[in-house]
Amino acid sequence: MASFYVALVHHPIVDRAGEVVTTAVTNLDVHDIARSCRTYGARAYYVVTPLTSQREIVQRILDHWITGPGTRRLPQRGEALSICTSAESIEAVLRDIEVREGQAPKVWVTSARPGPEILSWSDARDELMSDEQPRLILFGTGHGLAPTVMKEADDRLPPVRAGSYNHLSVRSAVAIILDRLLGDGVES
Repeated sequence: MASFYVALVHHPIVDRAGEVVTTAVTNLDVHDIARSCRTYGARAYYVVTPLTSQREIVQRILDHWITGPGTRRLPQRGEALSICTSAESIEAVLRDIEVREGQAPKVWVTSARPGPEILSWSDARDELMSDEQPRLILFGTGHGLAPTVMKEADDRLPPVRAGSYNHLSVRSAVAIILDRLLGDGVES
């Protein structure tokens, strides 16, 4: 099975008007996505933001739960958060994975909107199980990953649900997508 990594991208992201922006890190996203990543076996979870102040917030959260007072209260939280780190850019994440793995990862992007050239869930699962090249799955905040990120990706995963209302929290989308890719009761 290919090793896989998850990144929650806060820049470059589009807002509701389609402008490229930087979104704010949220405590819940750091915690809950780390728990999903740890549950499904991600090698690392990256919170991507170019803002030093936001990376410092991530570090304070990690310090509290991994080495600080939180580790005594909920040691499982620290275990989940131990795979989390922040990065200033997607490029920095790609470099880190290449150093860890000895090769660049294949990049998969996600979107709530249907689009061209979507990799099916069954093909994505088959690739994960049969290929040795690591995977990086990018999740966007705000109103999604910037078009440049989408175009540069190797493949695009299907939306969780294509329909008239599709506005799940990113935390929920990550959990659902990881379960579709790696869960015991996967469906095509």
